[in-house]
Amino acid sequence: MLLMRNEYQEETAERSTAQSVKVEAGSVGSIRVLRGQLLRITALGDGAVASLFGFSLQDPAVWLSVHHTRVFSNSYLLGSGMRMVTNRRRPMMVLGKDSVKRHDLLLPASTRAFLAERGYEGEGCIEAVQHELARLGKTVPKLPDPINLFLHTRLTREGEIIPEENLTRAGDSITCRVVMDTQFIVAATNTGIEGNDKPAPLLLSVAENLHNFSEE
Repeated sequence: MLLMRNEYQEETAERSTAQSVKVEAGSVGSIRVLRGQLLRITALGDGAVASLFGFSLQDPAVWLSVHHTRVFSNSYLLGSGMRMVTNRRRPMMVLGKDSVKRHDLLLPASTRAFLAERGYEGEGCIEAVQHELARLGKTVPKLPDPINLFLHTRLTREGEIIPEENLTRAGDSITCRVVMDTQFIVAATNTGIEGNDKPAPLLLSVAENLHNFSEE
């Protein structure tokens, strides 16, 4: 099964499980997930959006690429069993449990300037993630576009991206099996996208198996 724990023969180092991280509304958080572990991202408030970034722990020039994910899967919709891949076209994680089933693979992250143009105050997603990378002491060659979990949009036949009211509720979550040692960064900042512009807190948690999440 997709979310069952797999054994990796070459693993010799002692494995550890990262402590859960609460990401306050308007801020950003990070969590380390080892290959084979599960990552769960939970909305702690209605209307939450989680802008997801991931960087290989072995090589920060390898990152979670929304562009390659679309091409690799031949889809702009994120569905159960879909592999999210890196800029080298290698799987980084696989989507398993998903209570929302509405995620955006098209829109870029917000910036302070973008938000200001639309009458919002505060730091954008790009600036917040850059600050988190600096705090972690990580240097990356570029900051990719995120996978916008829980962000509600639709694509028309004419190619328009139409924002829709966010229907995510507190307690909604996604759970992914991670297949590469990864540093994930997740922003709960303002997207500046109508209907999805009220940031809510998030919870990032890691487990070896699904039943371990019940122990949080």
